[in-house]
Amino acid sequence: MSSSTNAINWFEIPATDISRAKTFYETIFEITMHEMEMPDMKYAMFPFDPKNAKVAGAIAKSAFHTPSATGSIIYLNANPDLQKVLDRIEKAGGKITMPKTSIGGNGFMAFFIDSEGNGMALHSNN
Repeated sequence: MSSSTNAINWFEIPATDISRAKTFYETIFEITMHEMEMPDMKYAMFPFDPKNAKVAGAIAKSAFHTPSATGSIIYLNANPDLQKVLDRIEKAGGKITMPKTSIGGNGFMAFFIDSEGNGMALHSNN
């Protein structure tokens, strides 16, 4: 890894109920996620363009994926304004644990618990 590469190139958000988790993220981001199955594993993919995306990821269900509110935190892109995403979280079955908070010249952040019990974060420039 060097300063010219991404520290992350793929992420997986653990789920125990892939349909519920897919509905949660589709609702809060107003997106469509496509499901994919592999041996002993199910995915719901976040939208991305394989030619232009720098980082991609999915919701994942398998014996190796255990939802947790502790551990690594993934900041999902909520541009242009993360408040719009936050406003949909509790209606979709999640819980806001830190409201939209300024991080100065770096924009804004917020924390939430998703429908599966994962501790997650949002970031936006505005």
